[in-house]
Amino acid sequence: EYKLKLVNPTQYRFEHLATQLKWRLQEGRGEAVYQIGVEDNGLLVGLTEADMKASLNTLKKMAEKVGADITLLREREVDYDSDRNTRKIAEVLVRKVPDDQQFLDLRVAVLGNVDSGKSTLLGVLTQGELDNGRGRARLNLFRHLHEIQTGRTSSISFEILGFNSKGEVVNYSESRTAEEICESSSKMITFIDLAGHHKYLKTTIFGLTSYCPDFAMLVVSANTGIAGTTREHLGLAMALKVPIFIVVSKVDLCSRGTVERTVRQLERVLKQPGCNKVPMVVLNPDDAVSAAQQFTQSTCLIVDEIYSVPDVGTVVGGTLYSGMCREGERLVVGPTDEGRFLRLKVGSIQRNRSACRVLRAGQAATLALGNFDRSLLRKGMVMVSPKMNPTICCQFEAAIVLLFHAKTFRRGSQVTIHVGNVRQTATVECLHGKDELRTGERAVVRFRFIKHPEYFFATD
Repeated sequence: EYKLKLVNPTQYRFEHLATQLKWRLQEGRGEAVYQIGVEDNGLLVGLTEADMKASLNTLKKMAEKVGADITLLREREVDYDSDRNTRKIAEVLVRKVPDDQQFLDLRVAVLGNVDSGKSTLLGVLTQGELDNGRGRARLNLFRHLHEIQTGRTSSISFEILGFNSKGEVVNYSESRTAEEICESSSKMITFIDLAGHHKYLKTTIFGLTSYCPDFAMLVVSANTGIAGTTREHLGLAMALKVPIFIVVSKVDLCSRGTVERTVRQLERVLKQPGCNKVPMVVLNPDDAVSAAQQFTQSTCLIVDEIYSVPDVGTVVGGTLYSGMCREGERLVVGPTDEGRFLRLKVGSIQRNRSACRVLRAGQAATLALGNFDRSLLRKGMVMVSPKMNPTICCQFEAAIVLLFHAKTFRRGSQVTIHVGNVRQTATVECLHGKDELRTGERAVVRFRFIKHPEYFFATD
């Protein structure tokens, strides 16, 4: 939001500004960036020291009125009409202080080739301590003994990084549990650590499609460059239209020339046909990213995990795709093997082991379902509002590009379908206009699920 100056506004003007700020916070999912000293057309005019101080004070009062905090991101001097007085512009982050333990949640999928340093990077980010050179930072992320022994991730794991309303990291204190981090945080980044080895590619694909990441972080080792599954992971993220940023790791293990060569290699790949991206090298914290999500749609939660908890009953974990979900809300879950949707009631909701009453679109949580029969549930189901009148899908048509296939792709071939949280084997019923398909060719193909029907979103 551009504002030239906010000096001594009238009461009516102040109320209008506060209402506008509240709308901007809703649009930006609890965050908004104000440019002070900039005209509506983007012209950098700047303000004197006194006007800037008064404008920031007014913005602070506006933020307090709507229950938010402000953080000065950066301040720059500008030249305007050869004015001898020093003029400045300021970029200010306004962040809503959530009520009832609600916090902003951003999910980042971590991709990259095996041994590129993904788990170690997450360990350092979330624990605030450097690695000892022998993999100590990554130990807390591993879930299985063989992962600790080999140092390679084979399953999906999660790490959280919390920020308070001032933008300060809350993880970095002694013995902070997930519950304590959530209670102290206004914004949470959930890192989804995915496997880099080609052997576990299906697990990585499931993590990308099922957990609905807001961004993908592609980790590339400076000393090896683009190798192994790096290109595949990049292609998957682009095919799923997940915004990507790249982190070059292990820069301390090689010369400056090697690092620059790896960066040039990445730039060439990103500019190639198929990617067609304009790479931007980030060397300072001046850039900020904000996203908006709509909460007015009907409730739809995708089921990723299913548990049985003593004294609680059946618990499901997943991400709310759209709408809002409250304690005590009545939903339907399905489809079952027979294609039916079953009624249930949400008993309680927890996010990172902290109780909350309302779940909003884009947030991940666990929902207690009481004595609902766990055997009726499976991964890949959805919990939706009954008023959506959900329909099932046994077969569907899709326009595909065959990136690579060792054999000829024809009628009767079996493939694994990944759509959202759906993961199931399907048979090729027919290829429209063709008898067979080879690498690099396109076609409209009809697939039929082998085991049971699925639910597809309208945007799938």
